[in-house]
Amino acid sequence: MPIYEYQCLACGHELEKLQKISDTPLVDCPDCQEPELKKKISAAGFRLKGTGWYETDFKNKGSKSTTPKESTKTESKATDS
Repeated sequence: MPIYEYQCLACGHELEKLQKISDTPLVDCPDCQEPELKKKISAAGFRLKGTGWYETDFKNKGSKSTTPKESTKTESKATDS
């Protein structure tokens, strides 16, 4: 479940709430009780790191995207130009 950030337009109070995507957005501020809460746009709560899921999960073991010979040929072509 995602964490949503809210800010009250009346008093400026900010809060975070763990909600389902299908849940209705909060409206009433818990601080001033006014119906002025608005969702904020914020960064995602996760980060993708590493070389990628496909490198470890779905590739055949033993096969590589480039062989050492191919990378050597590419390097020599780049230096010949």
